Amino acid sequence: MDIDVIRHSLSHVLASAVLELKPDTKLGIGPAIDTGLYYDFKFSTEPTEADLKEIEKKMKKIISRKLDFEQYDMDADEAIVHYKKGNNEFKVELIEELKKEGVTKVSFYKTGNFVDLCRGPHVQNTSQISTDTFKIDKMAGAYWRGDEKNPMLTRIYVLAFSTKEELADFIHKREEALKRDHRKLGVELGLFSVAEEIGPGLILWHPKGARIRHIIESFWKEEHYKNGYELVGTPHIGRSQLWETSGHLGFYAENMYAPMNIDDQNYYVKPMNCPFHIMIYKAKKHSYRDLPLRWAELGTVYRYEKSGVLHGLLRVRGFTQDDAHIICTQEQITEEMIETLRFSMKMWKTLGFTEIKAYVATKPKESVGDQKDWDKAISAIQAAIKKEGLDFEMDEGGGAFYGPKIDLKVKDAIGREWQMTTIQFDFNLSERFDMTYTDSDGTEKRPFMVHRALLGSIERFFGVLVEHYAGAFPTWLAPTQVRLVSVADRHIPYVDDLEKTFRDLGIRVEKDIRSESVGKKIRDGRMDRIPYLIVAGDEEVNNRTVTVRNRETQQQTAMSIDEFTNKLINEDKNKSLGLSI
Repeated sequence: MDIDVIRHSLSHVLASAVLELKPDTKLGIGPAIDTGLYYDFKFSTEPTEADLKEIEKKMKKIISRKLDFEQYDMDADEAIVHYKKGNNEFKVELIEELKKEGVTKVSFYKTGNFVDLCRGPHVQNTSQISTDTFKIDKMAGAYWRGDEKNPMLTRIYVLAFSTKEELADFIHKREEALKRDHRKLGVELGLFSVAEEIGPGLILWHPKGARIRHIIESFWKEEHYKNGYELVGTPHIGRSQLWETSGHLGFYAENMYAPMNIDDQNYYVKPMNCPFHIMIYKAKKHSYRDLPLRWAELGTVYRYEKSGVLHGLLRVRGFTQDDAHIICTQEQITEEMIETLRFSMKMWKTLGFTEIKAYVATKPKESVGDQKDWDKAISAIQAAIKKEGLDFEMDEGGGAFYGPKIDLKVKDAIGREWQMTTIQFDFNLSERFDMTYTDSDGTEKRPFMVHRALLGSIERFFGVLVEHYAGAFPTWLAPTQVRLVSVADRHIPYVDDLEKTFRDLGIRVEKDIRSESVGKKIRDGRMDRIPYLIVAGDEEVNNRTVTVRNRETQQQTAMSIDEFTNKLINEDKNKSLGLSI
């Protein structure tokens, strides 16, 4: 049985249950959604949590009656009269809109004594709905048809899946997602914050968060140099003519902030880095011998987002883009695509993400660029995907007007898919900025240009990383790798010596010498997700050793200082994803 049909049928069961318990309720709409369904109601008195439990019980009773879903048609004018008698302006509005579209008869479904305007389809009988595969989830306010000028209704959400196992799995994953919420963990672990005085969508990086950011950015830079990229740096603002040439002022202005006037010229904070990279290219003439050029920048950009869509680090107004541009000849593009995809896959796997899928968007009806260039680009994309052996889906006609693209989506530890890497061809900006190179035959040719972001943005990537690891980062990414815990005040000098030794070796260390019990200090270390705790007492001081507690196993191991530091440094150097000590 199609799950959407079951969900649609359950929306009628939900509405029927509500009317049996609260007969004066007015019905809105009740569509199926990805996780189940919802129905919008106008109640005379708002339901309570206890009411929701009663509604769910009533739904199960209705299902047990083994009622048929019977479809019949009614003249549209007759249906309007029917709903006007019941003072249901919502259904009247829906039917009047259908009449404007030329509909003369409307469809209804009857289930027992319950009747609702609906086009279907539904199950034949309520006995086809299992009572252990759905659960009333929550209620929330919702404007009628999503328009804030309309009345506020009460929306009741129901979770519904094909099996009780799928329902339980969804509930478990959602609970796990709440525990992993980067906004919650960001506060608990002291990683970042947002200040009302500064403004929404603008991130303050705290010392621990900034430490992880530094590690990520250092890794990013090192890997780019290893892979033949050069790093560039560009300003935060640019004159209006730059954005006019790029087309941003024509097509992207609603996402840009108002200009600032400097020397009677309008300047805009940049929403993207690409025009600046192009101006670096145009600063000198280029030959085919210069290509390919791979230029990368961790460039901070600013884009206007409505306050309602801002979401922690995942949707912000100021962010640092993991940005790069590849400028090459047509003959080089296939190899460049293969290398770009290989590079991206290596980065993601090193960071602990192994389930990756590609989505390829091809030429839409409205586009720029020569068909041969589009064909060459798509061929290069397909060759790269084949080389990596990636699972992929084609989105025919779903590309931007200026070129095809690959999106890579990665799955996190609880199976959620995140769109991260984007590799985007651009046949538009190279034309707009008249980018050329001198070929081997002396003619001027247009290079291929590719926009490429591996992590997407540092902010969004960091939010995903926090949730993937639930704040318990592997040693090489952890802001604090070791915490030293003193048993008593007499052990503090030894802790101080260890701290200096570790710090000199580049180990990220901190100490807890508070006058608290060792048990509390250990519990706090677990809460702070520190990979290794070292407890220093009489035995450790006398033997000049360390007793190491592993975050994952909570096992304690005694060893020499050199043995511990060598193992930890090796773990950090190899970018190990698990704890080895």
